[in-house]
Amino acid sequence: MTLKKEDYAILNDFQFEIPPVAVKYFVRLPENIKRIEQKMTLCEMLVKAQKGDIFYSEAADHTCGAGPYVLGQSDIEGPFISGEFGAGLGVFRDNRAASRLYHYIPHIERHVVNYAAFSPLDKLSFEPDLLIVLANISQAEIILRAMSYKNGQMWSSRYSAAIGCAWLLVYPYLKGEINFISTGLGFGMKRRKLFPEGRQFISIPYDRLPSMLETLREMPWVPEPYKANGMEFARQLLVRLGLEK
Repeated sequence: MTLKKEDYAILNDFQFEIPPVAVKYFVRLPENIKRIEQKMTLCEMLVKAQKGDIFYSEAADHTCGAGPYVLGQSDIEGPFISGEFGAGLGVFRDNRAASRLYHYIPHIERHVVNYAAFSPLDKLSFEPDLLIVLANISQAEIILRAMSYKNGQMWSSRYSAAIGCAWLLVYPYLKGEINFISTGLGFGMKRRKLFPEGRQFISIPYDRLPSMLETLREMPWVPEPYKANGMEFARQLLVRLGLEK
């Protein structure tokens, strides 16, 4: 299903402090999108898009080896995968603990993604592979409730002590699963201080996005039990169901 601009309009009702960002992966050079003008980390690219820029990047534009590795644009160097770097930073106790990270961290296979495009939602000119939202807890509750409103799906968050960008920008793309992450957790996010702490990143893959937007249009954002008379509403329901007199 190809989404139209008006399909995203429901997100304006959240009044996010920081705009959502769309991400698109390309094999071939994207058209009508400028290349990023300076080198930076993958998570810094996300911040750049949150501030209003639309651009694409390639492997040479990264200053952190984790970015092109998880995007499948380069191999990871020996001291990283052996655990020497992670243990040296103090993220893990020793090499064997640090190297374990590379046995489960999600990464895209080589030659699938040569370019990654980023755009704030209000400037979107492509069909996104991911929509990344930075929400406060109340906003996140609504989005996650929409995720399970029609199907009862369990909420599940995947993350790791390092290379957090993989869980935000790769895992949902590979697995077709919505993932949510608390800002301020994880070594890279903590030390770079790029995002306000105590917020929720929610990464929505392309195949879940249409149903998510549809559900947000249909679902009550504030159900009766959340309102001032919520306890009485719940009690009356128990009475109607014969569970309480």
